[in-house]
Amino acid sequence: MFDWEFVYTKFYGVPLKLTLTIKEAAEYSNIGINKIDSMLRTPNCPFVLYVDNKKFVKRKEFEQYISHELTI
Repeated sequence: MFDWEFVYTKFYGVPLKLTLTIKEAAEYSNIGINKIDSMLRTPNCPFVLYVDNKKFVKRKEFEQYISHELTI
């Protein structure tokens, strides 16, 4: 059986997960860590998930946000 998750991880360098750390999101999107962190701090950010004091990026919402924005 073919392992798509392995291929995805090898190609993008980020495992296929529902949420990403800021560093993983930066590697995945080729956007800087500081820029992603500032985006997560904006009020009503649609792709931030807080777990205790940690911030995670919701992958699907992040992808949708990037695909609809012209400038970041």
